[in-house]
Amino acid sequence: MSGGSRKAPPGQPPGPGQSPGRGPPWMSLGTPSEKSRSFGPSARRLLGRLRPQRLRMACVVALSVGSVTFSVAGPILIGRATNIIFSGVVGQHLAAGMTKRQAVAAERAAGHIHLAEMFARMQLVPGVGIDFKALALTLLEVVALYLASATFLWAQGYLLNDVVQTVVRRLRSDVEEKIHRLPLRYFDRQPRGELLSRVTNDIGNLSQSLQQSLSQLLTALLTLVGVVSMMIVISPLLALIAVVTIPLALLATRFIARRSQRHFIAQWTHTGDLNGQIEEVFTGHELVTVFGRQAEVTRDFDAKNAELFGASFAAQFIASLIMPAVMFVGSLNYVLVAVIGGLRVATGGMTLGAVQAFIQYSRSFNRPLTQVASLAGTMQSGVASAERVFELLDEPEQAPEPQAPARPAALDGRVEFQHVSFRYEADKPLIEDLSLTAEPGHTIAIVGPTGAGKTTLVNLILRFYELDGGRITLDGVDIATIRRDELRGRIGMVLQDAWLFHGTIRDNIRYGRPGATDEEIIEAARATFVDRFVRSLPDGYDTVIDEESSNISAGQKQLITIARAFLTRPELLILDEATSSVDTRTEALVQHAMAALRSNRTSFVIAHRLSTIRDADLILVMRDGRIVEQGTHETLLTRHGAYYDLYNAQFGGGGIQVEAGPADRGYLRAFAAEA
Repeated sequence: MSGGSRKAPPGQPPGPGQSPGRGPPWMSLGTPSEKSRSFGPSARRLLGRLRPQRLRMACVVALSVGSVTFSVAGPILIGRATNIIFSGVVGQHLAAGMTKRQAVAAERAAGHIHLAEMFARMQLVPGVGIDFKALALTLLEVVALYLASATFLWAQGYLLNDVVQTVVRRLRSDVEEKIHRLPLRYFDRQPRGELLSRVTNDIGNLSQSLQQSLSQLLTALLTLVGVVSMMIVISPLLALIAVVTIPLALLATRFIARRSQRHFIAQWTHTGDLNGQIEEVFTGHELVTVFGRQAEVTRDFDAKNAELFGASFAAQFIASLIMPAVMFVGSLNYVLVAVIGGLRVATGGMTLGAVQAFIQYSRSFNRPLTQVASLAGTMQSGVASAERVFELLDEPEQAPEPQAPARPAALDGRVEFQHVSFRYEADKPLIEDLSLTAEPGHTIAIVGPTGAGKTTLVNLILRFYELDGGRITLDGVDIATIRRDELRGRIGMVLQDAWLFHGTIRDNIRYGRPGATDEEIIEAARATFVDRFVRSLPDGYDTVIDEESSNISAGQKQLITIARAFLTRPELLILDEATSSVDTRTEALVQHAMAALRSNRTSFVIAHRLSTIRDADLILVMRDGRIVEQGTHETLLTRHGAYYDLYNAQFGGGGIQVEAGPADRGYLRAFAAEA
């Protein structure tokens, strides 16, 4: 189906580029999200998306356990090496030939009770210095342990990265599929920049946060368990002192994190708002320049930028307070362990190597707490982004496809509206009890003032919106029983706003029918007078159209979209002011092409240029969602009604007389006085 950018239907809520009473369109901003869900449910839902990867996550956990086990065993061996050195230093100062028991007894007899207890705990040999062979073997064991730990950690990181990116890829696909299932009403009220921010910025931030948080959090928690276990084995007393500080660190983390969450929500909400404004301003840059509104745009940008700055600063600053608080608690723990451990060594309650190992464990004990604290900000930011993505995934979808869809083999093109009612907003009726019939092969022209419901009428045929009442049939088959893709695949559409993507002219025409040959593309281009100007381009059909289509004219863009529709060979044709962007001479040529395109197929033509619909089989004149007149061109002119007024306004040199009410007259008087 060939199409272009959709115009905002009349009577609906303001959408992208439409500002509800707040200045010109390019000044419209995104609306902040509703109150977000709490951290817990959103975090659990995010982790729930890891469930399909549970086998690989089990491998990740196993690798983490192995890495932490090897890492935690290191300080014990280092403590053993310290004991070997200390025992050798002390032993070489004792008399050779005596035993350890004799050395301990001699110190007791001299009244050195604490020194005797220290000797009793040491593996010393009087008169013998450091055992370098045992020391070397111990250090080799340490190197082997840390090398194994690093290898397991590398494997864990590689596998976890694969898991996270798989989950994020699936999430991105879910969002993409969700967008295709959302009704058009959602896009009517959702600023494009805000939607883009959710799809790009929020998912990107979520990916980064998930990658960092899972890896470091898993390692930190396992390290915490391993370190606490080893501390209890070495000294239950010192372990109790160290563990007592955990609640203090957790309370500090929770207290600060709860206050930073709302600021992270605000940060990403304001990011979406700012993206929405930037996208709108860049899209309407020429309009902003023409009306000289750069200063106003800049002021609004500065205001939104200041809001984002405030939210980001508050979120990051409050989150950054967690690590200093945890480090302070950890430093208190370190001081207590060092002092009490030193006293224990002096009294012979522990060896020097055991105290050294415990101090290492104490630092290792504080490190995972600090890591978890530093991750609090990252997790808060990631969950805030996840909430915004989940809000998109939870949006109500369009009505599901029928369970047993109708599959018409071929269409004659008889379209019938039977008592159709539709409204964009529940309290604002637009189309009420409308009935009409388009016979096969006929051209139905739809005219009327802006907001009359012309585009809405054809959008209902395409099932862009679902009916509130009545039904529309295609050759007697209710279109609600036909799959949307099946229905739209039989309809060709050319809109007033031509849409082309970044690619060659050939690819843009082939977009209507991907399997078309080059010969068929050229045939469609010749029939719609595209071939004439394409031949004059240096690269011909291989000319690349840039993202803004600025290297071809508006009329040429329109001709390409007409060629695209021509190539699809649709059974039903919709033309929404399809020749509005071409010059008079080209319009005459396109009319011939349109006549060939409309041949033997039912066509709906929305037109403001009444000269383009004189040969229509039926002209519908709409006003306020109702058909006020219908007939052929000649018949409607003889009635001297609404169509007659429209026609004379364009070709008779006159204008339509509009009666101004009291409010209008008062406004005009005030305007004139101000002028």
